[in-house]
Amino acid sequence: MSTSTKTGNELSKNLKQNQPVAASAVQFGQSVRSGDATTYRAWVAKAAKQPMVLDTVELGPLGDEDVEVAVEHCGLCHSDLSVLNNEWGISKYPAILGHEVIGRITAVGPNAKRLKVGQRVGIGWNSGSDMHCPQCVSGNHHLCPQVQPTIIGHRGGFASHIRAHWVWTIPLPEELNLAEAGPLLCGGITVFAPLAMYAKPTDRVGIIGIGGLGHMAVKFAAAYGCDVTAFTSSESKFDEAKGFGANHVVCTKNSEALKKLAGNFNLLICTVNVKLDWDAEIGTLAPNGRLHVVGAVLEPIPVAAFSLIMGQRSLSGSPTGSPVAIETMLGFAARHKITPQTEHFPMSKINEAFARLESGHAHYRIVLDADF
Repeated sequence: MSTSTKTGNELSKNLKQNQPVAASAVQFGQSVRSGDATTYRAWVAKAAKQPMVLDTVELGPLGDEDVEVAVEHCGLCHSDLSVLNNEWGISKYPAILGHEVIGRITAVGPNAKRLKVGQRVGIGWNSGSDMHCPQCVSGNHHLCPQVQPTIIGHRGGFASHIRAHWVWTIPLPEELNLAEAGPLLCGGITVFAPLAMYAKPTDRVGIIGIGGLGHMAVKFAAAYGCDVTAFTSSESKFDEAKGFGANHVVCTKNSEALKKLAGNFNLLICTVNVKLDWDAEIGTLAPNGRLHVVGAVLEPIPVAAFSLIMGQRSLSGSPTGSPVAIETMLGFAARHKITPQTEHFPMSKINEAFARLESGHAHYRIVLDADF
């Protein structure tokens, strides 16, 4: 891992205490790449809730185990909006956002493995980890206590180039539609991971929320062979949810419909970040069923102990996934021709794209196409 990578614990502590990020992590001004005069340019958030501006960035030397990638496409995730607005209280400015990167390798460090210049790769929510802790050694790199988020204390993908550790730089299957694949690297793995961990093809799976995450969850669960129920508060999404592969669609505003599903699901994946009737949702679980949360709900989730105990049910959550899990997910998506439902903007229209996402009108993921 390069010396420019901050640990997750140090990063969170320093950001909350308003300590400066290392100069090697984020710098601005005239830029010259080592051995190459090409300027590194990026859309920079100078402060919370402010429009981003185009600037140049000082790269510094490439780390021995790092890879440099020329960005071609980068998905716009709600997490980018949360970090821009400092909703989680750990943002640090200036910031370069963007963590669903599709691009072409332009340089590799001398100790980087298996990757070569010209290869097309993806970079997701994380761009590095310590590579020696029990989590990394066991293959759970995304749970590393020093994992490096791509857009917090590190330069993200709304830029001409991005760097990441080679392990977190994921080769892309040739069968993928690369222009549409960016959202798979964060949103896709976020919903694929609980299916891979907890579901069987014979299971009844419910997906709560048919938005940026949920529509991909429906597609993955359907391709996996599950009996899929989509939960949405908008009846206008019923037909589209079935088009994504849902066998059934239920309106979450219909309490009677929820009661009829009591004891039904082996797995519920909650993709929304808003308050729900949690007792009602847990009541739809079968014995040994699981409610798994991937939406960043900021309020505490109240759960009655007996609703878990008597049915031997579980409540759990997860972040994105390890590099191996991401590569497995991309292979699954390629085989089953799964792509997100996207809208495209040129990256030069990044502020307009953020405004559309914040308004709730994105249908369902936004991808920015590099036009530097």
